[in-house]
Amino acid sequence: MLIDTHTHLYLSQFDEDRKETIERAKSEGIRQFYLPNIDSSTIDSMLKMEVDFPKECFAMMGLHPCSVKENYQEELAIVKNWLEKRPFCALGEIGIDLHWDKTFFENQKTAFITQIGWAKELNIPIVIHARESLDIIIEIIKNEKDEKLSGIFHCFTGTADQAKEIIELDFMLGIGGVLTYKNAGLDKTIIDVPLDRIVLETDSPYLSPVPFRGKRNESAYIKHVATKLAEVKGVGINEISVRTTTNAKKIFRKNSLPCTTVY
Repeated sequence: MLIDTHTHLYLSQFDEDRKETIERAKSEGIRQFYLPNIDSSTIDSMLKMEVDFPKECFAMMGLHPCSVKENYQEELAIVKNWLEKRPFCALGEIGIDLHWDKTFFENQKTAFITQIGWAKELNIPIVIHARESLDIIIEIIKNEKDEKLSGIFHCFTGTADQAKEIIELDFMLGIGGVLTYKNAGLDKTIIDVPLDRIVLETDSPYLSPVPFRGKRNESAYIKHVATKLAEVKGVGINEISVRTTTNAKKIFRKNSLPCTTVY
């Protein structure tokens, strides 16, 4: 069994073959799919996946940093409203993204810290998006950390020192297709990261692993990430499956069963 801890299967890229995509993944041993929200425009399609696939799909709630614009307070209010309506497996994906636009950096920080506070109140994990902002986010987590705060640094591509800091904060590293990229260097970065600190993800439809790089990613391809991780760690694929599945279940402990979906 494998778990895809981060996939956007509700996006339009899967409108023509969503059911078939789920079935392909299940045929490869992927049994659960965790869905991070983006903003108010994606909530309906995300929650519909819980209705259509109630034993497989689990929704998060949050405001993605790239959706933090002038109206971010309105977007946060929508997130808060949903968090009060029903349980979610995590608050995500949230964080800071300085790759495309730094205009709303301070607003991104405010939105991130606000959502961390909600996660602590609800005692659910956070799923962090950190692009060109990893040191900033690590510092924020250090300031906000308490016994209730846990989660995943999604799409980790940082340094060995940053990985060590994240582990010391009792967070997991989300490892996806970048691990298979020849010149990414992630294989060397995580060689000393304990397996009990790693979860697998696709971020589909983005960041496809080799040999599908440049094409649409899907959850079935997580097997290629698992195979590469087994190679890096010098263990069998079964151990990778057991260990990363255990880690995912530990992180999403509050919602191991399907939520009662309000849709």
